[in-house]
Amino acid sequence: MKSEAITNMNGFAENGALSNTHWELGRIVTDLRSARTRSRQGCIDKGDREMPSREALRGIMDGFFGVIFPDQFGAPDLTEESIDYFVGTRLDQTLRALKVQIERELEFSCNAEEDHTVKHATKAQQVTRDFAAKLPQIAAMLESDVRAGFEGDPAAKSIDEVRFCYPGVLAITHHRIGHELYSMGFTLLARIIAELAHSATGIDIHPGATIGPSFFIDHGTGVVIGETAVIGERVRLYQAVTLGAKSFPAREDGTLVKGRARHPIVEDDVVIYAGATILGRVAIGRGSTIGGNVWITRDIPPGSRIAQAQARVEAFSDGGGI
Repeated sequence: MKSEAITNMNGFAENGALSNTHWELGRIVTDLRSARTRSRQGCIDKGDREMPSREALRGIMDGFFGVIFPDQFGAPDLTEESIDYFVGTRLDQTLRALKVQIERELEFSCNAEEDHTVKHATKAQQVTRDFAAKLPQIAAMLESDVRAGFEGDPAAKSIDEVRFCYPGVLAITHHRIGHELYSMGFTLLARIIAELAHSATGIDIHPGATIGPSFFIDHGTGVVIGETAVIGERVRLYQAVTLGAKSFPAREDGTLVKGRARHPIVEDDVVIYAGATILGRVAIGRGSTIGGNVWITRDIPPGSRIAQAQARVEAFSDGGGI
């Protein structure tokens, strides 16, 4: 009679399931260990320290939404008398949680052989305090973004609808908070926050991108904004717009040169319609309108109106692309 529970030599328990021999688990586990060892070569030993938590940062962002937009994301029974108490309490809880994640990034980024626990705790406290001081400015920027969404979309029936429902607002809220952390040197936290928005909306904004006030992404799915992109004030994008790099310079050994400005500059009052692709460190001049599905790889003068047909004519006339 077959035993109800069998434990194989690798510690995998079986209860009516296929045994280790069906999957060759021992060999696969050994090969996976070898792959991990190879991937860690040349990396700093992190010991048993934990990385920042994606789930904790999701909760932190929920906290910031409640603080910045309490009428939409706060407690359901808020009144004029209770709203400041709610914001203060939620902010304290959120900042305490953020401090833990800042400390984790500090610990994770240093050599495991060094013990900087006390120093990291002190620095995390100061960084969190500095970040908190910038929240009113972030909130003001976000209010301008919400207003731009309401004024720029004829389908929007109310400011509350834009704050609560629009994926572009969710994405830019994550970006403005992530960008501040990125600017303070916490690139891992910032990137996780950016990816939370990316996975929820399909909008991929690198936290290094610089974006001015009154920014609006309508619909949003498929928008990509690269690390060194610079976007001015009152800019509006539609779905599937790419502000990307044209090329990636490499060293003699083939490794990429990082840190160079390689993404577009979009000046004030520009509208870029669905599917447009703008590549390289080019400037889109103030007040320009970029039509749908055009491909741009050179500077566009201020006040230009670039349509798909015009882009094709110019590309053929000079033997290259726009």
